[in-house]
Amino acid sequence: MFKNQKIYHLLFFRLILILSSVGLSVFLFSRALVYTGLFSAFISFLFLVEMFLFLRNAFLLYDRTIASILQNDFSSDFSKHKSYHNYSSLFQLYGKLKEKQHEQLSRDIIYRSILNNIETGIIILQKENSDWNIFLMNDYFSKHFAVPKVSKWHYLKNQLPSLCEIIEAQGFQEMKHSLQIRVNKQDTQTFIIQTSATKTFDQEYYIILLDSIQKVVEKKEKEAWINLMKVISHELLNSLTPIRSLSQNLNELVQQENLSAEDLEDIKQSVATMHNRSNHLQEFVESYRKLAMLPSPKKEKTELSELVENCIKIMQPLFKKENITMTNAINFKRWIMVDSNQMEQVFINLLTNSMYALEEKAIKEITISAEVKEKRIYLIINDTGTGIDAEIEDKVFLPFFTTRKDGAGIGLTLSKNIIEAHGGYLAFENGENGTKFTVCLLE
Repeated sequence: MFKNQKIYHLLFFRLILILSSVGLSVFLFSRALVYTGLFSAFISFLFLVEMFLFLRNAFLLYDRTIASILQNDFSSDFSKHKSYHNYSSLFQLYGKLKEKQHEQLSRDIIYRSILNNIETGIIILQKENSDWNIFLMNDYFSKHFAVPKVSKWHYLKNQLPSLCEIIEAQGFQEMKHSLQIRVNKQDTQTFIIQTSATKTFDQEYYIILLDSIQKVVEKKEKEAWINLMKVISHELLNSLTPIRSLSQNLNELVQQENLSAEDLEDIKQSVATMHNRSNHLQEFVESYRKLAMLPSPKKEKTELSELVENCIKIMQPLFKKENITMTNAINFKRWIMVDSNQMEQVFINLLTNSMYALEEKAIKEITISAEVKEKRIYLIINDTGTGIDAEIEDKVFLPFFTTRKDGAGIGLTLSKNIIEAHGGYLAFENGENGTKFTVCLLE
């Protein structure tokens, strides 16, 4: 019946018994009942010992449970004590913390499994005083660099000094650049290193990611080939499907013994359509050949402003027809080593692209400007056109991709290839009032 009572109730009850038995002993001694008084004193002593044992067991259970919680040791089993309602709150706390630890362990196992299956070298450092411990090193990093999973930074430094020295030189700050690392005593490989620092609950962490540039390039090449094959297959099917359908129709017509005037007209239209689609297919193949067999640039000393002005003169009749205001803001002379014919093709392609972007605009303006930075010339073409939709930004330079009905889809691709063959690059940027294409060339 006493198990359902709170511990302070039981303690108070024991104190009452002890005080009563002590009072009874004093009373018996005062009446000269020595032996009865001694017996009563002995009973009081037993009550005192029982209370001591009761308090010791109560506090031992509390101490044991709290010690388990503090040491993150949830292996103890307190189920046999659950009948004691005095400890129900303590057992509930212990049970909830145990569940949370199991959940945390499960998440840690999942996170480590994910990190170990990523084909990127990952190291997470944890700061301890002024030194760093290795909190996590994934399997890819350990296997790729043939480094054992050490626990201290200075151990890793003995294995990969080139990497660790770069990180230390940056003071364990955030960075992103390329570096060369010798792997397995073989030729050096180029990697992209990206680091970040974070702090949680007064604990500092430093995350290091290493990606092989070769894998990044292979991934981009694979994506480019997939996109290219989608465009090529789409273009081929657009031509082959009607040709196949028309050829089947012609085969049925020629099987007839007599041909009517209507049949002859169908044959003429079918042949004409097949001829047109064949011409389109030939133009498509020629465009691909032009991209695949782009000749090496024959560079010669060329004055930039004159080159741009010649291109504007070529496009001026079309600009006049479309009521486009063309502004040449290049007010300096610079000599560059380029293939003038190929560069003219680039500028004409970009100006043509801007012209079509202005078809549905009330304000039609194109501006060409240039600036020089660090021995590089940046030629900038701004237009007030419709801009490039975000959905197709990654396809702009893809071969044969076009949003125009009569477009071949090789203008920007060809321009990009020509600029890269000259050691520069071609980029674009969407703005609020149009699009900006930037051509970067060596001076």
